[in-house]
Amino acid sequence: MSQGARGSSSLLLLLAGLLSVLGPSPTSCIHVYTQREVHGTVGSHVTLSCSFWSSEWISEDISITWHFQSEGSRDSISIFHYAKGQPYIDDVGSFKERMEWVGNPHRKDGSIVIHNLDYTDNGTFTCDVKNPP
Repeated sequence: MSQGARGSSSLLLLLAGLLSVLGPSPTSCIHVYTQREVHGTVGSHVTLSCSFWSSEWISEDISITWHFQSEGSRDSISIFHYAKGQPYIDDVGSFKERMEWVGNPHRKDGSIVIHNLDYTDNGTFTCDVKNPP
């Protein structure tokens, strides 16, 4: 968010769904769906929705990773990971104490909630889903 826009109390969070490819040949794919834009108010919470579809059954080895790339940055950081049936909030960055896992892979949902939004949360969030055979 630019310096001139700091007086505003709303945030724009961009989401990007990644298409993850499974296994060697032949490959199957997972279709990942997110909202294009999510708006939130500073101090409130926002749900970052991530749903997916696969023609394959959902494996116990399914993994879901959320990445964040702050506005104006080239680098992204991992902020959340779900693997082996357990959610793991990454210890790096400002999200570690403000994030909540609300997804359910068996319902094809990898959503998270970010609480107590701040101006520094402006950026692009990416949901990556892998369903190994």
